[in-house]
Amino acid sequence: MKQQTTLAPWFPLRLLISPTKVFNELAGTRPDPFVMFFKYLVWFALIPPFLAYIGAATFGWRLGAAEPLFLPAGDLLLVNMLYFAALLFGLVSTAVISQWMASTYGARQSIGIHFALVTIIAGPLVVGSLVHLYPHVFINILAFIPALIWSMFLLFRGIPVVLRITPERGMLMASALIGYLLVAAVSLLGITVALWSRGIGPSIGV
Repeated sequence: MKQQTTLAPWFPLRLLISPTKVFNELAGTRPDPFVMFFKYLVWFALIPPFLAYIGAATFGWRLGAAEPLFLPAGDLLLVNMLYFAALLFGLVSTAVISQWMASTYGARQSIGIHFALVTIIAGPLVVGSLVHLYPHVFINILAFIPALIWSMFLLFRGIPVVLRITPERGMLMASALIGYLLVAAVSLLGITVALWSRGIGPSIGV
């Protein structure tokens, strides 16, 4: 049976409502990587910085001090452009790492299906980024905890179905991907702190 190359409309929304059906649909498709990248991943990487820009420009970041922190327009734009670049790099690199791992676990190796897999992981985080419209650090952290749990659930549940491997191998592959994402997140924080401590980045007046 020939695989379909297109996904049904409103793929991300259907993922949030009925993920099992979407997993089964993806198992029988071979998504085009360019369609997945330009139709989904780029926008998934753009939405959180866009919302963060609106929230920070309107309300300012509340970091625990009495007064909210308002960055100059240029610095705020720079921060959110870097946020977008980091998210896009994270999504694409995760798809590439997932494809690289696929041969080890006997999974499908089409880069398009791994872009689709990353879209599955990112969906709840994009929904959670709505909280950026009110950029209070504590509220944002509370909102992203369930979003992260939701993403991990979809990852562990979706990998065996989408990549057509056994649940045991799917669990191992999902755990390896989470390990990569944790290392990448800590590395990004370290790079950010190192650059900021050397004066490379926006001034926050402290």
